[in-house]
Amino acid sequence: MTTQEVAEQLVNYCRQGKFAEATQELYGQNIVSVEPDGAPVKETKGLEAVIAKQQQFNEMVEEIHSMEVSDPIVADKFFSCTMKMDVTFKGAPRINMDEVCLYAVEDGKIVREEFFFTPMPQHA
Repeated sequence: MTTQEVAEQLVNYCRQGKFAEATQELYGQNIVSVEPDGAPVKETKGLEAVIAKQQQFNEMVEEIHSMEVSDPIVADKFFSCTMKMDVTFKGAPRINMDEVCLYAVEDGKIVREEFFFTPMPQHA
């Protein structure tokens, strides 16, 4: 798949809430996932570790009230999109999350993802 095709497929999966399917189909085995400073985990390496990180996020969510994913912007082997989510996490008030997502593609697979957002304060 081209970078444009990977980008469009990822956005389509995300808009349907099919994050696990997107990861299984579109991510490379050596994926690197980077979160901003202040997030619980800064960097995750490898497909299995990224899947585990996604499962951990899902377990923290009480309800996703709405989600919006922009059309992708593609340049060379990179693409980006924005994701906005109205979500309630377990034991926390309802919040709006807004992030910029940047991806790198090699050989038809996503090999790096980096998310830019303001992390929620972590409570001990």
